[in-house]
Amino acid sequence: MQTALSRHQQRIEVALSSGQAVRSAIAASWARSVHLHGLDPTRRHAVPRLTLAELTQARDRLGPLPLLAAPHLDRLFQIVGGLGACVVLADAEGVALDRRGNPGDDRDFSDSGLWIGANWSEAEVGTNGIGTCLAEGRAVTIHRDQHFLAHNTGLSCSSAPVHDAQGRLAAVIDVSTARADLPEAVASLIAHTVGDTARKMETDLFRDHFPRARMVLVPGLDQGQGAVLAVDADDLVIGATRAARAHLGLKGDLSATPRPLADLVQLEAHERLEDAERAVLNRAMARASGNVSAAARALGLSRATMHRKLGRN
Repeated sequence: MQTALSRHQQRIEVALSSGQAVRSAIAASWARSVHLHGLDPTRRHAVPRLTLAELTQARDRLGPLPLLAAPHLDRLFQIVGGLGACVVLADAEGVALDRRGNPGDDRDFSDSGLWIGANWSEAEVGTNGIGTCLAEGRAVTIHRDQHFLAHNTGLSCSSAPVHDAQGRLAAVIDVSTARADLPEAVASLIAHTVGDTARKMETDLFRDHFPRARMVLVPGLDQGQGAVLAVDADDLVIGATRAARAHLGLKGDLSATPRPLADLVQLEAHERLEDAERAVLNRAMARASGNVSAAARALGLSRATMHRKLGRN
């Protein structure tokens, strides 16, 4: 008579032997778990955990991200906590650095190893929300027996990547629940909410990285996609979120090789010196509510010079 362990193992073996890894993202992750990481789906795996000192170092490496993430994790938990779910922030190595959960549900997650300091990379525990999200660089939902280790098949996990100001994958947000009766529509809503939270967190990281820049939404895209440009006082783009980079085909460090905003988003621009001067004069007049003397003082010009320049422009 087959046990639950043997059935799970057989399901994975059949999927891999039939070539499903080519067609299925889950089977492809199972294949990595077996062939790349040498894991056994029936093994009871003790998820490795960092020491307190190692955990502190891992958080420090993320700079401002954990602090900026905290209010987003709080809001996300307010939404999903009543569903028997916990919220986890993991770094790019798959280590859980922060967590929100109900005390009544803690035992389920502690037994599964979904706890602060635990490493949930694919290399350690095979197919799972955090590790597979990192391995594939995209949002994923791993539902119960889609997990590689049989020990984790009681969990349903939805995860989304968080990218830093340079568009590099920096962290993962995961919502996991041990409830077996979670309706598909609710699971889909959780996945959407996790993705939305990740994009908002990316925007906060981006704003924090460019505190003096003007934030410009990329025209023609849904604001919820988080496609934002950082623009300096010279109207040069010095930064772009991952969504903006993907849409506009931007690569590399934009602060080192800035691009004119007008060129990227096809805006009208002042390309002649006289046009640029006219724009400066007009801004000064607008700030001074049309008072020529005040505008001239702001620009360090005499009133006569200001009048002359306004007449010429």
